[in-house]
Amino acid sequence: MKRVLFIDRDGTLVKEPADEQVDNINKIDFLPGVFTYLGKIAREYDYELVMVTNQDGLGTSSFPRADFQPVHDLIVRSLESEGIKFNEILIDESFPEDGLETRKPGLGLLQPYIYGDYDLTNSVVIGDRLSDVQLAKNLGSKSIFIGDNRDEADYCVSSWNEIYRILGDGLRKVDFKRNTSETNISLSVDLDGSGKSEISTGLHFFDHMLDQIARHGGIDLQLKVDGDLEVDEHHTIEDVGLALGQAIGQALGSKKSIGRYGFYLPMDESSARVALDLGGRPYFKFDCDFEREYVGDMPTEMVGHFFKSLSTELKSNLHITVKGENTHHKVEAAFKGFARSLRMAKEQNNSGVLPSTKGSL
Repeated sequence: MKRVLFIDRDGTLVKEPADEQVDNINKIDFLPGVFTYLGKIAREYDYELVMVTNQDGLGTSSFPRADFQPVHDLIVRSLESEGIKFNEILIDESFPEDGLETRKPGLGLLQPYIYGDYDLTNSVVIGDRLSDVQLAKNLGSKSIFIGDNRDEADYCVSSWNEIYRILGDGLRKVDFKRNTSETNISLSVDLDGSGKSEISTGLHFFDHMLDQIARHGGIDLQLKVDGDLEVDEHHTIEDVGLALGQAIGQALGSKKSIGRYGFYLPMDESSARVALDLGGRPYFKFDCDFEREYVGDMPTEMVGHFFKSLSTELKSNLHITVKGENTHHKVEAAFKGFARSLRMAKEQNNSGVLPSTKGSL
């Protein structure tokens, strides 16, 4: 599903004059950094760009539309000349007193995005007014507010440089849904959490193992699964791995400043060697034999399959080797070892540097 940046125009792309009317060319004054950093966002990140703007006065007798259109076109052409091309430009020309649903924060103009194949939960509204923040809430999206601190917004910034950094670092917290004919999964992951979890998959031992990932990985994880357990455990465990891998990948964003690599761990008589690379090249290797078919209500054959599913969607290189005698301990060592490796690999060092000589991950 596609993510979208819904971007306001006046006050966000161009400075808003005192009379709140960008009605001639002399009033066009772009925000500092917008060409540099919105250009980098357009080139480097996987968001569609959509301009959504309320334009009071377009088409009025005092300011005919003909006066405004060349100004708007010049703004758009200037941005396009720097590689910033909007997938769509949505302009509402009504006045506040008209009370139309097309006017922000109403959703009238955004119906194709609400009912289309878009990931609105992890999309972002960028603007300089509380109506933009409310639009994000109405869409169920994140909000970035340009201006003085607003507690209502998810992020408050003073520059496009900060917006680029926030999107590049990854929002670090994402909500994710994966619904099929076999499972309905809803999860939230916060990479900078404290290890709290609320997990319900219908498989108690699997819940316990996922709690190990949250607690020892230093992430907050909320997960609810409605799966076809009457058929088999396979679909639930596999699909959780797929969903968790996708969600963590989204939260990591461009992977700038992350540690990238991780390793670990002993568990009583068992030991797990886990090597993790968040380098974007999926490869999985699992070396562990289990003496028991089940631990609790979780089939041991699904342990490796869970990690393979997660690794594939996370686009990570993951090697897990576990030795020991107690099957419970070996399974738990694998989950804890992965968690500690993930904790090391996801941590940021504030360098702003991508941990790769290739220039991309």
